Amino acid sequence: MTAAPHLNERDLIEHLLGRDDLTVDDIADLPEDLRYELIDGRLVLSPLALPIHQFIAFEIAVAARERCPDDVLINPEQAVLLDRRNELRPDVVLIQEEGAGKSPVRPGDVPLVVEVASESTKEFDRTGKLKKYAYVGIRNYWIVDPLAERVTLTQFVLGPDGDYQQVRHTGDLVTVDRPWEMTLDLPAWTRRRDRIRAVARPDS
Repeated sequence: MTAAPHLNERDLIEHLLGRDDLTVDDIADLPEDLRYELIDGRLVLSPLALPIHQFIAFEIAVAARERCPDDVLINPEQAVLLDRRNELRPDVVLIQEEGAGKSPVRPGDVPLVVEVASESTKEFDRTGKLKKYAYVGIRNYWIVDPLAERVTLTQFVLGPDGDYQQVRHTGDLVTVDRPWEMTLDLPAWTRRRDRIRAVARPDS
């Protein structure tokens, strides 16, 4: 089943929303700047992320870039094709160059995906996405949570049984060694988040 190509963008989105039988072919004509995911055949639209959320994603990318191998790209919100009924957009994605020729990228070319938790996604990040990323063999999965008292990192590594093993949960300054060595200054991110919350105008 494919989307009706004669529809304008707004009508196309309305045509797709509410269905649970979609495939990646059905969403191929959606505008590139639309924030969406395809989850179990359903089109899920996402609101624009808050500045704090974007700040955390940017800091993760900066930390990853410091020792990034020359053959790896670091992309925000890169579409990852899991199967014909699932196309997700993690907040930060590492991509091998040989798989960077088109979008969405394939899981085999992705050594790490990172989700920055939000109120609307935090439960699914820890349940559905955890299972989906493991199922397609993405070796490393992080959840960075800016919602708790401290900004925290939960680090998962794919085990020999094909399931993720949690190897770390921390809000401290931490250096990880997978997929390469990266240092995350979580306390600094917490302080910046708290300062933003303290000074941000209530109407902003």
